[in-house]
Amino acid sequence: MKRHRYINILITCLLVVLVACQMQVKNTNSKQLAASNFNPIIIENCGITITYKQPPKRVVTLNQPATEIMLALGLEAHMVGTAYLDDRILPEYQKSYTQVPVIAQKYPSQEVLLGAEPDFVYGSFPGAFGKDGISGRKDLLSLGINSYLPEGAIEVCQRKRGLLENIYSEIRDIGNIFGVSDRALKLIASIQQELEDTQKKLGKVNPPKRVFWYASESPPYTITVDSLPNLILESAGGQNIFQQKANGTYITVNWEDVINRNPEIIILSEASWSPAKMQRQLFQSNPAYAKIAAVQKDKFVVIDYSYSTSGVRIAKGVRTLAQAFYPEKFK
Repeated sequence: MKRHRYINILITCLLVVLVACQMQVKNTNSKQLAASNFNPIIIENCGITITYKQPPKRVVTLNQPATEIMLALGLEAHMVGTAYLDDRILPEYQKSYTQVPVIAQKYPSQEVLLGAEPDFVYGSFPGAFGKDGISGRKDLLSLGINSYLPEGAIEVCQRKRGLLENIYSEIRDIGNIFGVSDRALKLIASIQQELEDTQKKLGKVNPPKRVFWYASESPPYTITVDSLPNLILESAGGQNIFQQKANGTYITVNWEDVINRNPEIIILSEASWSPAKMQRQLFQSNPAYAKIAAVQKDKFVVIDYSYSTSGVRIAKGVRTLAQAFYPEKFK
């Protein structure tokens, strides 16, 4: 009996090793195929020009939007590390995500980052590369490590184009860098189609729902009218109760104005550093906020923070809010 048990254990171990080897061969073949079909490309990105003679093989992503773009393009085999989740990875990418080592809960130290031996570092926000988002990338380049930061992520690098085009441009750039431009175009087309389908279901909305997008605690932060979250909000049939323009995504407001503008709906962002449950308690526990229509009628919409960032979630974010604002239109 013991002999049979040992044989079974041995067979199981051999199968595990065989499967692991097959996965490694598959990933290696995938990289080799991409490299063999690759045409050198020059990418000018946020003041740094890089020539790619072959696709990067050892990628570290430093933000969730970057991670999800890589996974959406089927590039997990190129990833040797990831960091800084804001909330949950989209379910359709969860299996692929588990194949990538998490090298840090937030931004990795330089030692940890370099320890992963990356040849390409991909961030979504300037803070991923330091205070200005540029000097850190130049430091990496001096070490022979290429990097990418979306043009729309930092004010000095923004091009005069729309918020949606910034997202599409980023996806196209990553597709070109890795030799999968066809996948990038398909991904963009699917995002555009989902946005179009949502607009058809939503139809003309008049008047739009008056919404307060709550972004932080006292004094409260909310979104600006020129921001990506505001584009998502308006595309979903909502109207920001604050119409201020400002540089950046968020502005500071005051609670008196929130109360006086009396939103019908309050959006709460679920994030690892700020659970929506705690935000909701803030509104429900303060008697001063009891005058707000959304609080009185318990009209809170919870959405993962990642839906307000630039990435593959844009269309899903619009649909999620539209369904919450006008459920009768999506039956």
